[in-house]
Amino acid sequence: MNLYGLIGYPLGHSFSKQFFNDKFEKEGLEDCFFELYPLAQINDLLPLLAATPSLKGLAVTIPYKQSVIPFLTTCSEEAVAIGAVNCISIEGTQLKGYNTDVVGFEKSFTKLLQQHHTKALILGTGGASKAVQYVLNKLEIPFLLVSRKADASNNILAYEEVDQQIISEHTIIINSTPLGMTPDEASKPPIPYTAISDQHYLYDLVYKPAVTAFLIEGEKRKSVTKNGFEMLLLQAEENWKIWNNG
Repeated sequence: MNLYGLIGYPLGHSFSKQFFNDKFEKEGLEDCFFELYPLAQINDLLPLLAATPSLKGLAVTIPYKQSVIPFLTTCSEEAVAIGAVNCISIEGTQLKGYNTDVVGFEKSFTKLLQQHHTKALILGTGGASKAVQYVLNKLEIPFLLVSRKADASNNILAYEEVDQQIISEHTIIINSTPLGMTPDEASKPPIPYTAISDQHYLYDLVYKPAVTAFLIEGEKRKSVTKNGFEMLLLQAEENWKIWNNG
C-alpha cells in the first residue's frame, strides 16, 4: 500500500483528501490512499511516521510549513531559500522537504500578468508570503510587504501606513493571509480599496470562497482578479510528481 497524507491543524478546510483519492480512482491506482493527519503539535510528526510505515509522502499546511523543517533530513534549494516546506517525500528514514507553492503560484499568477503590472504589495509575511516573495524576486518584480506591525529593516509596512498613493503605485496586490477564508468570509485586509483601479491585479491565495471580500473590491473597480484555486491544483500535482520521483 502507498499512503500519502496532509499534516496541519486544523484540517477542516482542506480539499487534499478528496482531490487525491479522486485522482487515484480516475487513474486506477488501487494501491494508493490519501488521509488527513491533524497534528495538535508538530512534535506529533515522529510518532505518526513510526506508526504509519506505509507513508510515502506528506503535504504540509498551516501552521507547520516552517516548524516542520527541523524534522527533515534535507530540503530543496527553494525550500531553503523560502524557509517554508509544503511537501515531504519519505524514503525509509529520509525526509526531504520541498516548496511546491512556488511552482503553483508562479504558473497561476503569470497567466494574467500584464505589462503595467510592475510593482507589488504582498499582504502578509508568513510561509505562503515567502513563496510569493521568492517568485516575485525571480520575475524581477519589486515589492513591499505589509503586516500588522511595521519593520523598516525588513521592508515591512504596517497596514495603517498603506495610503492611497502606495496603492496607486503598486498595481499588483497579493493577499497571502487567511483573511476572507471560509467561515470568516466578511473579513479582508485593511487597505484603502478606493485607490484601486482597472489597472490593478488582485491575487488572493485564498480559494474558498471562490470570490473573497478582497477580490470583490477589485471586481467592483474592474481590476484583474484571481483566487488561489489553480495554484492549489498546480502545487498538488507537483507534490504528486515529487512523491513518485523523489
